[in-house]
Amino acid sequence: MDRIPILKLGDVLLVTIQVDMHDELASALEEDLTQRIVAVGARGVLIDISALEIVDSFMGRMLDNIAAVSRILDADTVVVGMRPAVAITLVELGLSLHGVKTALDVDKGLALIAGSARHAWRNTIVADDEDGAYGE
Repeated sequence: MDRIPILKLGDVLLVTIQVDMHDELASALEEDLTQRIVAVGARGVLIDISALEIVDSFMGRMLDNIAAVSRILDADTVVVGMRPAVAITLVELGLSLHGVKTALDVDKGLALIAGSARHAWRNTIVADDEDGAYGE
């Protein structure tokens, strides 16, 4: 069975989907991705769909599932490279992709993940500082 490659860029995993997905390939991707998130301690997952002409409801559910699993494993998911026609199709299908952030390209997706990590770090410091240990 074919596999979709998962590349490591620092603490972010990059997945480029260039083929039509089917059940077995989607399941393999989800399994491979969750294992890699844990193995490398990834804090983000970028899914590049710029090569896809069409995204159907199956692909939308797959992206949603990957985002949900990644979120449980403490990694943000950003879908990049979405074509305008694909965005329109997702809206027409009623797929809102909860928990999936989007960016126009990989650079903007990386910046979005970096911004989320800084925000989470600041929230941790504030929550941990209830006794005033960090001063004002």
